[in-house]
Amino acid sequence: MDVCPAKNKSETRLKALNMASQPPLREPERDNWNFFLTLPELDRRLIKISSIRQQQVQEPLFEFSGACSGCGETPYVKLVSQLFGDRALIANATGCSSIYGGNLPTTPWTKNAEGRGPAWSNSLFEDNAEFGLGFRLSIDKQRDQARHLLVGLASQLGDELVTPILEAEQKTEPDIFDQRERVEALKARLREIDSPDARFLLTLADTLVKKSVWIIGGDGWAYDIGYGGLDHVLASGHDVNALVLDTEVYSNTGGQMSKSTPRAAVAKFAAGGKPIGKKDLGLMAMSYGTIYVASVAMGAKDEHTLKAFLEAEAYDGPSLIIAYSHCIAHGINMETGMRNQKAAVDTGQWLLYRFNPERTLRGENPLILDSRAPKAPLEQYLNMENRFKMLGKTHPDTAKTLFAEAQRDVTARWRMYDYLASRTTEGGAE
Repeated sequence: MDVCPAKNKSETRLKALNMASQPPLREPERDNWNFFLTLPELDRRLIKISSIRQQQVQEPLFEFSGACSGCGETPYVKLVSQLFGDRALIANATGCSSIYGGNLPTTPWTKNAEGRGPAWSNSLFEDNAEFGLGFRLSIDKQRDQARHLLVGLASQLGDELVTPILEAEQKTEPDIFDQRERVEALKARLREIDSPDARFLLTLADTLVKKSVWIIGGDGWAYDIGYGGLDHVLASGHDVNALVLDTEVYSNTGGQMSKSTPRAAVAKFAAGGKPIGKKDLGLMAMSYGTIYVASVAMGAKDEHTLKAFLEAEAYDGPSLIIAYSHCIAHGINMETGMRNQKAAVDTGQWLLYRFNPERTLRGENPLILDSRAPKAPLEQYLNMENRFKMLGKTHPDTAKTLFAEAQRDVTARWRMYDYLASRTTEGGAE
């Protein structure tokens, strides 16, 4: 409602979406809803998914979550479901995302008209990354078995079918569509062959279509309780995608301080304002040099967020996306939460960047700093949120000190990232 730029030209006070009392609208909107359900989805092969205007017409396979109104996490989860949902496997750490993601007997995870949708399961705080790595290892093993059996049955199946399946790149939606059609043809032929290998391959054939593994959780998992496992999995080199929904606090259990909580923020166990700065999870991951890392904020730059998700999934190796997620625990107006995200970026409190190891192979600096230099003082952002403002009311002298230190954090962090992003690499240029 707040973000959409469209307005009613004949009545300018109205936007594309407007809040109104529900009871008088319920019956006519039920008819409208049923009508819209009859409209066909656009062919995914014809959508330019790198453009946010086109990509957003992709069918979401995550809907009606029951999360807090205006939740900052769910737009990122919805994006994953739109881009990769019909071939995604999701390991979800315990936290807000597992509660609204698995609020049985209903579930927001759904399937498309072809019956395909994400495979989702929840694991614990402390082992979710390892849980997701297990998805990847099992899929890879089954795919390798399928490829081995496919080669062995090539003389019966025909090289005109087997070779394209084995050599398919599967980098785009048309690639995936074509591979699925080939696999369906393969399964039809396998049903005609009476042998143990053919019957076994029939159970594994769908693994020949590229699967996308996503390990999702909050900062309590990624920065704290599950950090050891996350670090281990990212260092493994396997093709998994970790999405950290960073609310900078333990949201689901009442707002306790985490290592992601920024300096000067008030939270449980930090009633006098957190005295130290935020852990730089992205920088720690970048130190390996082999992990795709991105820091995004949809409210600040949605096209950048989309680009990061596409690059992370395309990267043949581990990826980490740290996504700024405004939260009701921040003490903000949730109707306008995306404005808080923009303010965080404009003041330098949150940086936008992408670290792509593939750029190193081209002689380019792997780090791209997508944020501009801070254009407003940090205090302007801090005073938008009660988690910072309340410190000024309860401990004014402490607030003055911590706000000044937080500003120095912002300045130092910007300078460091700007320095790293401007360095020349061997064979590259400034």
